[in-house]
Amino acid sequence: MGKRYCVYILTNARNTVLYTGVTGDLVRRVEEHRAKAVPGFTARYNLVKLVYFEAFESPGEAIAREKQIKGGSRLRKVRLVESWNPEWRDLAEEI
Repeated sequence: MGKRYCVYILTNARNTVLYTGVTGDLVRRVEEHRAKAVPGFTARYNLVKLVYFEAFESPGEAIAREKQIKGGSRLRKVRLVESWNPEWRDLAEEI
């Protein structure tokens, strides 16, 4: 099995703000967000709950999917999360 590239969605404790990102190491990246290791949007809005992710075999596929998700409305992102994770559980423990 080769390297996997992931598209993911993070939210805050109240599920009011969404962030979509892409990474080659989902575990490390979620840990960085939680530690607020990189200042920016996710640190400012305390986005530490992983509520959605998809894995791909190539970075190009992952980046294309990230752009597709980011290009959609908030409602589409909420529906995507709820179709896969209706309780909005933190999935970080499952990766």
